[in-house]
Amino acid sequence: MNASMQGSQAQPQGRWSKVEKVTSICLLVVLASFIGTRLAFATVWELPTLDLILSIAALVLVLASFWFARHRRSWRLWVIALASATQIVPMVCREPVLLFPLLAAAIPIAIVVGCLIALSKKDSPVRPAPGS
Repeated sequence: MNASMQGSQAQPQGRWSKVEKVTSICLLVVLASFIGTRLAFATVWELPTLDLILSIAALVLVLASFWFARHRRSWRLWVIALASATQIVPMVCREPVLLFPLLAAAIPIAIVVGCLIALSKKDSPVRPAPGS
């Protein structure tokens, strides 16, 4: 009977892990498409050298993360944070007025980060209340 209870408890945890994994992979895909589009536009409009180098490095990192970070949640989240920073920081340093829309965008980003944190905490074993 204990074995059947343990098996039923493992299934929801597995589902939450899959949700978190799919979410972070979708974020990596969106980030890769954004950086790829930015690099494609660099063929039409001149992109500062620092931005070009950082964008190429970030795209390589994001694409490589599908292989090296496929089993490590923390690595996927670090890749997302680092690649995002390589795109945002140089632009804000050059044009500080861009900080205002970024601050407005911080609200949905905070919601997404909060959801990812909540999903990551779902993996910890929680015993159901007696009688439920």
